[in-house]
Amino acid sequence: MKIAAVIRAMRGASPPMPVRLLHTGQHYDPEMNGQFFQALGIPDPDINLEVGSASHAVQTAEVMRRFEPVLEQERPSAVLVVGDVNSTLACALVAVKKGVAVVHVEAGLRSFDRSMPEEINRLLTDQISDLLFTTERNARENLLREGVPESRIHFVGNVMIDTLRYSLKDAVPAAQTLARYGAPADGAQKAFTVLTLHRPSNVDDPVTLRSLLGAIRDVSSRLPVVFPMHPRTRAKIDQHGLGPMLETRSLLRLPPLGYLEMLGLMQAARLVLTDSGGIQEETTALGVPCVTLRENTERPITVEQGTNTVVGSSPARILAAVDEILRSGGKSGRNPELWDGRASQRIVAVLREWLERATERLVA
Repeated sequence: MKIAAVIRAMRGASPPMPVRLLHTGQHYDPEMNGQFFQALGIPDPDINLEVGSASHAVQTAEVMRRFEPVLEQERPSAVLVVGDVNSTLACALVAVKKGVAVVHVEAGLRSFDRSMPEEINRLLTDQISDLLFTTERNARENLLREGVPESRIHFVGNVMIDTLRYSLKDAVPAAQTLARYGAPADGAQKAFTVLTLHRPSNVDDPVTLRSLLGAIRDVSSRLPVVFPMHPRTRAKIDQHGLGPMLETRSLLRLPPLGYLEMLGLMQAARLVLTDSGGIQEETTALGVPCVTLRENTERPITVEQGTNTVVGSSPARILAAVDEILRSGGKSGRNPELWDGRASQRIVAVLREWLERATERLVA
């Protein structure tokens, strides 16, 4: 969702900005990967490292091992990385050690929880990046506090919202998705909750997972729940024998959905339950109440200005938040600054000028 907008802006600029798209293969599940590339209009990658799944250490090391010869062959002016996954840090590390400039899109976000692998990826990537693009003003303060020079930081807005606004016209209606997967004929006319759940802190421990599924079952007694299941979550539920907890008519289990199907469901939902960072941002942009099943968020603007409420994994807090939304309608929120669908164009403008200055210095 992040790279789609950036690639579109680079290739649509006048003149176009030369760019090669590399897919590490960290996210490789065919049910999810192909759907997203097609729905978002992302071109086929020029290079695919096909790394696949592994532990954090093994995956990061394997991306580095496979990316290094590619970097030596391509010899780019810069390597642009997005977000906070293992691939983000791995490619940034290889680039900086090879003397290639690193550009980080979505820099400066902090949960202040170093038990989250993503927090480590964010911290380290920002420290070695030459150009840092932020989605909210708080991110700048985080970076300055960590010693990043102000000249490297550029507040441009949120490329996730670029993709959302670009795709809204093509969103698959919720009624169509629900009917496809066997919801009652009038299911789309009823209020419903969308649930996404995939973070290791929530799904790896069977005790935590059982507690969350119990809370979700209770939510479904108040409001039907639509649950597109991440492959990782589905595997953990099966591994721990927790499937029967979800066997209720008011909870509809779906396979992984494409972006446009998810977008249509979120638009029509009464509320969204999630542990996804991106969905916290998307629900804020859509004006849909969001309950985040985590103890913290690296996207505080979605709480301060948006529709998000962070409740952790406590069933009591989850149900209290849902009841409050059903009673009051939830936060109305507002659209944060520069979440206007043009962040990627601002990135391209800054990046072009920055590369031109770098070229001039080399010539001089």
